[in-house]
Amino acid sequence: MKDIYWGWFVVTGAFFVLSVSYGARYCFGVFVHPMFVDYHWQMSAISLGFSINLLMYALGGLVSGRLLDRMAPRWIMTIGACVAALGFISTGFVHTPGQLYLTYGVLGGIGSAGIGVVVNSSSVGKWFVRHRGLAIGVASIGIGLGTMTLTPVAGYIVKNYHWRTGFMLLGGIVLVVGVLVSQVLMGKSRPEEYGMLPDGDQPETKPLEHRDDIPVLAYGFPATVLRDHRFWVLVICFSGAIMAQMMVFVHQVSYAVDTNIGRIAAASSLGAIGVASIFGRFFFGWLSDHIRDPKYSALSGFLVMASGMVILLNTETTGMLYVYALVFGFGYGSLAPMMPVLLSDRFGREVLGSAYGLLTFFTAGIGGVIGPVLGGIIYDKTGSYNQAWQLNIIVLVSISLLMLILKPKR
Repeated sequence: MKDIYWGWFVVTGAFFVLSVSYGARYCFGVFVHPMFVDYHWQMSAISLGFSINLLMYALGGLVSGRLLDRMAPRWIMTIGACVAALGFISTGFVHTPGQLYLTYGVLGGIGSAGIGVVVNSSSVGKWFVRHRGLAIGVASIGIGLGTMTLTPVAGYIVKNYHWRTGFMLLGGIVLVVGVLVSQVLMGKSRPEEYGMLPDGDQPETKPLEHRDDIPVLAYGFPATVLRDHRFWVLVICFSGAIMAQMMVFVHQVSYAVDTNIGRIAAASSLGAIGVASIFGRFFFGWLSDHIRDPKYSALSGFLVMASGMVILLNTETTGMLYVYALVFGFGYGSLAPMMPVLLSDRFGREVLGSAYGLLTFFTAGIGGVIGPVLGGIIYDKTGSYNQAWQLNIIVLVSISLLMLILKPKR
């Protein structure tokens, strides 16, 4: 075990924490229709709970990202897991939208910031340079695995027990796995502090290229980043992609049920997205290490997501729903690895945590908040999700074109 580069243990820890963190959060779409049936709340009111969750996650990402550039992730993740678990378990006792906003929205969102991609992917990115795309891609596969595993479980519990039981079970899983893994595997911050070099290179054989990764923004952050137009291109592009992603995650199960597709099959389609995203995360992460500019890997992911939305717009059967899920999920798998990869490539490894937290603040705070609520409003006004899916297609194609203007690192 001593011969294994510690960075791969960090990848393993991030894999499992991301699995329970996002697997639990992305189950929210399974609970939307049961809450609608029980309380007759408007879809937009229920969706607002998820939007508040993402807003708190975005705000928390600013703090957790800055902390990560100053300390090891262990305690950031442990506290985050405890708060997120409290939010999930408390949601099992809500009776009003206001209570949902406080438990799932505020507590769940703040806690998720401590065990989300900002902390996990940034932790991984600090240990790698040449294999950064692959390492972050492998770690983020945990998001797909968690979605694939937990959404069918949540669907089964909702059907055979109650949606309240489902929230409490998810909270218990987040607490146990999040605390245990973070304490065992996430106690080191960056390789140089332990006499190691990125990628496991030996000091006497350190490639000269590693010098290119020394950041030029460390003393001017965050003002330097905020004045850089490349950062705002990333904000616009990933805000649009996350808006489409979150709108789908919250509303596709209800859309499928309205199309007379069975509830468990509809819930399992979220799991199918998780399965496909596993391959997408690995592929787009690997691709970014092997092409001239990783922006083309991100652009490709956006276009695949748009293709999936075209299929969803024409879905009428369970089979077509799963075809959509596989296509969209593969493209969506590009988001988690490409955000930190592009930030590292443009702004440097040493400020990755802070830069990723800043990017997440805008993308989750804009796209993540708007997507679920906008989908609910469109449904409440039109009685259909068709216009929501059409909007997603337009947005995804537009940001694919915008990504072409992203200038390379200096």
